[in-house]
Amino acid sequence: QVQVVESGGGLVQAGGSLRLSCTASGDILEIHSMGWYRQAPGKRRELVAVNFSGGTTNYADSVKDRFTIFRDNAKNTMYLQMNNLKPEDTAVYNCNVDGRLRTIHQFVSWGHGTQVTVSS
Repeated sequence: QVQVVESGGGLVQAGGSLRLSCTASGDILEIHSMGWYRQAPGKRRELVAVNFSGGTTNYADSVKDRFTIFRDNAKNTMYLQMNNLKPEDTAVYNCNVDGRLRTIHQFVSWGHGTQVTVSS
């Protein structure tokens, strides 16, 4: 029904930058929020940042002033610009999309994730 695809991960040195993208496709009427989560080996999944369609964006304290979300609503796409990356940012990053289908039903969909590795 709704597909969520992430891209843009990779290997980067500490201090470097990456831009992740997340695109939702399907029979979507509206999107309420798009967010990024990450999970490092041996750790619980944590929220990185979430953007609500009303305009509010919330960031985890650990990424504030380094990561920024951009939205292209016409393309149902969200970008995560990550600057000044640190080794502790290494994780699988997953995109979460929350919205409503044209059939009126609500949906919450996850992508398969993209790996970000930051070397010291």
